[in-house]
Amino acid sequence: MTIFQKLFKFYLNASIHVALSVFCLAWITLLKFELPFDENVLYFIFFASITGYNFVKYFGLAKNHRRAMASWLRAILLFTFVSCVLMSYFALQLELNTVLILSGFGVVTFMYAIPFLPRRFFVDKHQNLRSISGLKVYVIGLVWAGVTVLLPLINEHYTFDLDVVLTCMQRFIFIIALMLPFELRDLKYDSLKLGTIPQKIGVQRTKKLGVVLSLIFFFLELFKTELVGSFILIQLTVALILILFIYFSTESRNDVYTSFWVEGIPIVWLGLELLLTL
Repeated sequence: MTIFQKLFKFYLNASIHVALSVFCLAWITLLKFELPFDENVLYFIFFASITGYNFVKYFGLAKNHRRAMASWLRAILLFTFVSCVLMSYFALQLELNTVLILSGFGVVTFMYAIPFLPRRFFVDKHQNLRSISGLKVYVIGLVWAGVTVLLPLINEHYTFDLDVVLTCMQRFIFIIALMLPFELRDLKYDSLKLGTIPQKIGVQRTKKLGVVLSLIFFFLELFKTELVGSFILIQLTVALILILFIYFSTESRNDVYTSFWVEGIPIVWLGLELLLTL
């Protein structure tokens, strides 16, 4: 394996790519509401995403293999620790209201990975939110929508209005649609007890659902009080890109297709926003 391949693998496995996508979505919110670049909240979101995702992904591995931990896992845990320190630093720069809201999302992330309720609620022995049948995708959608829309606006003391509500709805729908290629990829591995969307309605209906969600994501833009031509064009472009990735998703797609290309759609979205609005 070449140095580039190792770095790319670390980039994906250490959740840097997904954190960059969350960062981009939060920045898009600031651009849409004509707010300045808020480095404290954006950098907090970036490092918190790395910390949160790696905590969810590697908590069990680190707990169960403390004495025989692979070198790659040690590197990721060290990187996560540094990210956690930086997250804490930027958290101290945020407004009190922002921190209070963040604590709620932090609790959800904690419950997503840590056993906390009676076993009868779950499909397996893990006893966390991740294991509740059919809940995973909606928890992720809720957290991403809250972190990338509400937090930047709260920290800027923005007054909530109809456009904020519509943007939250759009972001939640966008994340649900974005998760569908991952659900399709994992279909052959997931236990039937998980009750994922493809397991409940099948592959083709899942793809049709993705198309419908992408179109709703676009058309909600037309109900906003201030219609901006560039925003509408970008929204349509992102919806079409999302539809294409959902359409070409299969169970045989490798991790790069979903974990890099699909998860990179928010990065492309931000690029379009910067290109057409700045």
